[in-house]
Amino acid sequence: MRCSPPHFSCTSLVVLFSSVATVCLAADPYVFFDWTVSYLTASPLGTRQQVIGINGQFPGPILNVTTNWNVVVNVKNNLDEPLLLTWNGIQHRKNSWQDGVLGTNCPIPSGWNWTYDFQVKDQIGSFFYFPSTNFQRAAGGYGGIIINNRDIIPVPFLLPDGDVTLFISDWFTKSHKKLRKDVESKIDFGAPDGILINGFGPFPYSSELASGGFPYGTINVEPGRTYRFRVHNSGIATTLNFRIQNHNLLLVETEGSYTVQQNYTNMDIHVGQSFSFLVTMDQSGSNDYYIVASTRFAKSSSSAKATGVAILHYSSSQGPASGPLPDPPLESDTSFSMNQARSIRLNVSAGAARPNPQGSFKYGQITVTDVYVIVNSPPEKIDGRLRATLNGISYLPPSTPLKLAQQYNISGVYKLDFPKRPMNRHPKVDTSVMNGTYKGFMEIIFQNSETTVKSYHLDGYAFFVVGMDFGLWTENSRSLYNKGDGVARSTTQVFPGAWTAILVYLDNAGMWNLRIDNLASWYLGQEVYLNVVNPEIDTSENSIPENTIYCGRLSPLQRDQSQRVNFSGSPRSILATSRGMLLALFAILISSLAR
Repeated sequence: MRCSPPHFSCTSLVVLFSSVATVCLAADPYVFFDWTVSYLTASPLGTRQQVIGINGQFPGPILNVTTNWNVVVNVKNNLDEPLLLTWNGIQHRKNSWQDGVLGTNCPIPSGWNWTYDFQVKDQIGSFFYFPSTNFQRAAGGYGGIIINNRDIIPVPFLLPDGDVTLFISDWFTKSHKKLRKDVESKIDFGAPDGILINGFGPFPYSSELASGGFPYGTINVEPGRTYRFRVHNSGIATTLNFRIQNHNLLLVETEGSYTVQQNYTNMDIHVGQSFSFLVTMDQSGSNDYYIVASTRFAKSSSSAKATGVAILHYSSSQGPASGPLPDPPLESDTSFSMNQARSIRLNVSAGAARPNPQGSFKYGQITVTDVYVIVNSPPEKIDGRLRATLNGISYLPPSTPLKLAQQYNISGVYKLDFPKRPMNRHPKVDTSVMNGTYKGFMEIIFQNSETTVKSYHLDGYAFFVVGMDFGLWTENSRSLYNKGDGVARSTTQVFPGAWTAILVYLDNAGMWNLRIDNLASWYLGQEVYLNVVNPEIDTSENSIPENTIYCGRLSPLQRDQSQRVNFSGSPRSILATSRGMLLALFAILISSLAR
């Protein structure tokens, strides 16, 4: 088993199981992580505040794994409120039990721990995880996920000399709890107080920032070498433009799909999106250079801290970065951003998680079985509370997760009646679910009737982004679709007064969250679940985990978990989390000896 310190630790199986492990696990190794999620004190913008860290790190540790590996993450919740972690872009093939959202999982109570156990089946690329409940993402708790190609699958570019993960995020000095109350009270939290890069505030590039004295981020590089930059917008509300002074960004991958390789001087990265660029250190290296993330389409802010600035430091550098920051696109130019998004295309000849080319799946030739037009509307009062809707319905999370209610045949928890188009009726709060046809081909059109960019994300799948334009979508809009090399990803932007169309093949059975990733919108109810059920008995679909936490109407089934609350991160505790796996290996060994 390959380990890549310092991002994770692996423990070898004891000698008794070594031969069995070779047979059973050689193709699909297991890796184990012990994480404690807790509050830390930090001052990213010069003001001391509470952030959410993992194992004392903010941002959290990187999961660095390879296609088809099995990932076991034991999460201890040391926060003062319930917690779930979701794995943005990880498909959890036939295993929505591990998705980490309220429709599939009861939250981990304060002081408890829960072990996620999932396989990164048939995936490669750059993703990230974050807390999915209680507005906690506004306080951090996020970290990177790298899924490497298997050795037998060539990468469609030369192996870079280094790998850099960058989190760019809008940031507020208010606590996530105060922001949560502001959203509930219709208090607009406005422009961010600053932009962070890897949890750090801006380099003091201006006189206004010179006296700040707070730390900034530095990326150390060698002249002439090429690095892969994996850039994630882990913020809560703001599109950010990413650029590096005097360096081109060669786009090679986004959210698990290799792209047609094109150079960009900057890239608009919307909330929840992830991109990979190759950046060659082709400058003289006599000085440092600015790495910049600045707001797009946001309300104005007089604070210079609203631009994130880190430093690209050549080993040969003799002086600091200088000159003005590299120019962003025009602030209000949504057409530039849309055209840039349209230019991102799938590399149809490259393999990814499998040997066959990404373009082997001819999505443009498949007959669509279901069509949904989903319209997001501005927040309004419904039954006396501020809510936001999709097709006139504001999603209400029930006390019993949908997946558990489905498992135990509990009626009345949700209804399979989410409308395929907006209906001429008053908005309402409800637990309405989309009904997907297993192995059907669904077309979804997102229509944004609000005044800000929205990011739509679908768990469990990568969908093809086939079209976007300003105005209202009509049947004739299909003539604009890209039916050959639309990029496959899990998060797409929808510009204000515009539409975006996606196509998705529903081959992954489960209960999957479809949401607007902008946190206030999600919190106020702009989400829905997509139910995909295989009508035949599917022995490959994962059964309910033994360590399931029960809540709501199933609370009486909950067993005492006190024996699993404390763990030390030692090999002993790591092996304890995989007791079920070891018992299975033991059974196989005994069976083989009996023959």
